[in-house]
Amino acid sequence: MEALQAGELTERLRAGLPYDAVLTDPDITAAYANDMASFCEAGVPAVVVMPRTVEHVQHVMRTATELQVPVVPQGARTGLSGAANASDGCIVLSLVRMDRILEIDPVNRIAVVEPGVVNAVLSRAVAEKGLYYPPDPSSWEECTIGGNIGTGSGGLCCVKYGVTAEYVLGLDVVLADGRLMHTGRRTAKGVAGYDLTRLFVGSEGSLGIVVRAVLALKPTPPPQLALVAEFPSTATACTAVCAIMEGGHVPSLLELMDRTTIRAVNDMANMGLPETTEALLLAAFDTADPAADLAALGKLCTVAGATAVVPAEDATESEMLLQARRLSLTALERMGGTTMIDDVAVPRSELGAMLDGVAAIAAKYGLTIGVCAHAGDGNTHPVVCFDSSDPDESRRARESFDEIMELGLRLGGTITGEHGVGVLKKEWLARELGPVGVEMQRAIKSAFDPLGILNPGKLF
Repeated sequence: MEALQAGELTERLRAGLPYDAVLTDPDITAAYANDMASFCEAGVPAVVVMPRTVEHVQHVMRTATELQVPVVPQGARTGLSGAANASDGCIVLSLVRMDRILEIDPVNRIAVVEPGVVNAVLSRAVAEKGLYYPPDPSSWEECTIGGNIGTGSGGLCCVKYGVTAEYVLGLDVVLADGRLMHTGRRTAKGVAGYDLTRLFVGSEGSLGIVVRAVLALKPTPPPQLALVAEFPSTATACTAVCAIMEGGHVPSLLELMDRTTIRAVNDMANMGLPETTEALLLAAFDTADPAADLAALGKLCTVAGATAVVPAEDATESEMLLQARRLSLTALERMGGTTMIDDVAVPRSELGAMLDGVAAIAAKYGLTIGVCAHAGDGNTHPVVCFDSSDPDESRRARESFDEIMELGLRLGGTITGEHGVGVLKKEWLARELGPVGVEMQRAIKSAFDPLGILNPGKLF
């Protein structure tokens, strides 16, 4: 964008926004250029805007439409696909200052929030009312509800409680031209018209700007109790996962960490996890009698080949085990300097084949690839660790990443279970959807954003 145009853009934006809501210092705006995804291209934003009200967002979008300037919506930028990366000359629309919890309704079991509310803040606020907001990404202490909605995020509890999409009842969305649209409902049921609410979940800011959300809540479950099972191979651990699910058990979480991930967590946090095992399965129940449920699950693990099954003694010890799993991605990042975090979900029955395939790919390319997984729903996170200053190693990392996604599709899976497409995986989205699917998705994008100014260059 030329200087005159950039000046005009800033002037137009400031006409309808507080002075401190428009940031133009290049040293500051550069900090908003990308999310947490490594190896993803990012442009240089012209300006960063930090609105506090719906009207502010509408002003930004009207201005962007009139001047035909791209807009990249952002939350806390904890995403792992480059979906929040800036494009050259864009307006970065950071929604973190829109952080109010507007309502918590225990009777109707809903919360109404702005997009900048942090996941953990909401979870704690509803807990005070005896309620529970289940989606809990590993970054829950930092990530925002708006970002969770944009990427359709999940978390550790998905095996029992499902993902973000299942808790979004209604939305207020500012469209590309600045109009405000309401979707969905506040009621427990509702099937009026097309489900536009669900359409926006996972759309990565490419269809409109979510400025308010009505979220479903659940009653607070009993405290969960966990166990950890050690396995001599990832194959035996995956056999246990299949037996648990086939047996009708409903754990509140069922997580897997391979040997590489275990060592990384120990190196980072001195957790004391057993490093002699090839795979660690972490399970928990939040039922009325979690000890009995864990005992039954532990027997299945032993039959599958577990060398040790160790139940936590209390909720405090259980939480320590969960913290070890939450640290997995951060710990692997510390190992490699640069990481490419995959997010392939496969049918549970193919989990063993997926993990064996990743190990073979790691050996083929001579790279460290650690795997942690939401094993209960087949969502794996292979993390490719590499030195980005080494061109050959960077090439091998990218090729191994692509082979992992190809493996996931071949096993009947999807290229992303909860992280989104963004920049990192847009080449693979077309392979998964097929030409007709891509054509229809582009038609939807065109209907909502005819000028193509909303988060351009993402998805496809």
